[in-house]
Amino acid sequence: MWKKGSVRVNGIVYLYWIKVYDVGSEFGIDGGKISKITMKRGDKEVCNYDRGWDIQPTDANDKLALELILHSEN
Repeated sequence: MWKKGSVRVNGIVYLYWIKVYDVGSEFGIDGGKISKITMKRGDKEVCNYDRGWDIQPTDANDKLALELILHSEN
């Protein structure tokens, strides 16, 4: 199932789109339920995973935003 949402970290709003399943798989992030994620800060794509990392977050706020999403959805 596709989901979209937003998360705020230190005043920065991140929009994200995820493909999440009911159970984890080898294709999910860390074997979890999210097999695809795109995360944007403004117009900039800061994270993309499509059964493997295309763009890993590098900024501390970007990493925290991803961790919040993983904690709630993965």
